[in-house]
Amino acid sequence: MRIYTDYNQIDEDLKILKLQTQIDKEKVKLSVNEIKEDLSPVSLVTSLFSAVVKRAFIIKAASKLLGR
Repeated sequence: MRIYTDYNQIDEDLKILKLQTQIDKEKVKLSVNEIKEDLSPVSLVTSLFSAVVKRAFIIKAASKLLGR
């Protein structure tokens, strides 16, 4: 625990804590926006389409390798 010798030190620490709180709030906002973007219908459809194309490519490559 820090021992303060005057009120200016307390004020400095309070300002720092306030700024840290603001930074944390902004980080949470960014995270929420990223989650919203990741779960948007366009993003979900794009991810699904990408997964289907990858699987089709893998199946086709495996078929060629196995000679089917």
